[in-house]
Amino acid sequence: MSTGDNVWGHHPESGYTAGTSLTGYKVEATDGHIGKVDKHNDEVDASYLVVDTGVWIFGKHVLLPAGTISRVDVQGEVVYVSCTKEEIKNSPEFDKDKHLGDPDHRTRTGDYYGNTAPGSPGAPGTGPAGTL
Repeated sequence: MSTGDNVWGHHPESGYTAGTSLTGYKVEATDGHIGKVDKHNDEVDASYLVVDTGVWIFGKHVLLPAGTISRVDVQGEVVYVSCTKEEIKNSPEFDKDKHLGDPDHRTRTGDYYGNTAPGSPGAPGTGPAGTL
């Protein structure tokens, strides 16, 4: 699941075009549908999606760094992410009213989604977010 050195940036091969709003797009994990994009931030090196998971995890919102996006289907309005449902479900708890501007939460989330090289401290399953 590691996405490289900067999990908060869009990968060029994802097909995402800067300035395109992803709000309202469906979100697909590697193993199925997880919800829809409630909020999309497109700042350089600070991009993310807030995904409303609906009934899947009881109306919970999750924060997904842009580096987790593997592909964007603009025609179908679908965002594909390189995580499983279980990995997303086990991500750091997210409250959009408390955590959007919280640098500590951003660090925890970045560490969880692999803000560092695989096998390094902070790689998924080894950092403060716990084991996947």
